[in-house]
Amino acid sequence: MWATVVADLFRVVGTWGREIRDSRGRYVVTALPLLYLIAFFLVPFLFVLKISFATSAIGQPPYTPLVAWGEDGALTIRLVFDNYRFLLGDPLYVGAYLNSLRFATVATLACLVIGYPIAYGIARARPAIRVVLLVLVILPFWTSSLLRSYALIGILRTNGVLNQILLGLGVIDQPLEILHSNLAVHIGIVYNYLPFMILPLVATLMRLDFTLLEAAADLGARPISAFLRVTLPLSIPGIVAGSLLVFIPAVGEFVIPDLLGGPDSLTIGRVLWTEFFTNRDWPLAAAVAVAMLMLIVIPIMLFEYFTEREARRGEGRTG
Repeated sequence: MWATVVADLFRVVGTWGREIRDSRGRYVVTALPLLYLIAFFLVPFLFVLKISFATSAIGQPPYTPLVAWGEDGALTIRLVFDNYRFLLGDPLYVGAYLNSLRFATVATLACLVIGYPIAYGIARARPAIRVVLLVLVILPFWTSSLLRSYALIGILRTNGVLNQILLGLGVIDQPLEILHSNLAVHIGIVYNYLPFMILPLVATLMRLDFTLLEAAADLGARPISAFLRVTLPLSIPGIVAGSLLVFIPAVGEFVIPDLLGGPDSLTIGRVLWTEFFTNRDWPLAAAVAVAMLMLIVIPIMLFEYFTEREARRGEGRTG
């Protein structure tokens, strides 16, 4: 009897030890990226947030301090919300936010429409051919995005490659004015961010059990019906991941609108550059950056919250 009790105690202690070791390992693995995010995201964001509540001043740094000691030795904290009120009331900044959202949304949809067939073809290809196709997708990353944007200037300008080809084929009678327009910005964003859509879709579609399509065909489903009812729903995680990878950096894009866009292609990235380096209004630029971050992060957090809630409801109904 006592031997059994002692054995059970040792077994419980051993289980606790394994759980502690496992949890410690999980904490270590989780702590490394968490520390990275704290050091390179949270801390800089707090500095930018602090600057956004200051006012512009002549000096170094060019803004008023947030915390100061008075002559009587009292500690004062001065928060100024004028920068955020100015953003909401000035149509220039509201238009820049709307332009950034429009460019990012259209580019994300275009990348999805173009990238999904490419990803599907790569996922269905033979392994040897798949490797070659993936290398071709990744190949543009070997060149700087700045150089790729400059290359688009030579392609899209009035006497560029695209107009020369269209004129030679007789498709158009006079050169198209594409460069320095919103269309050029859309083309540049899609060209630069298309691989970010293709790679997550390939990873998702490669895990797809294609025998499900054969089963759907055996049950009489047409190819388009099998795609809409089987392939597309199962590839939703890849669509979401690719859309976020394209949409988030496209909202704050600066180089592409600045090089390829015109006067009407004012984006929040160009506004940030102007306020920081031309006007040297750091508090207003910091407020623009914080507002842009909130504009991106809050919808994503709400999306994740409702997605997890629906997943929990689904598990509850299944259980």
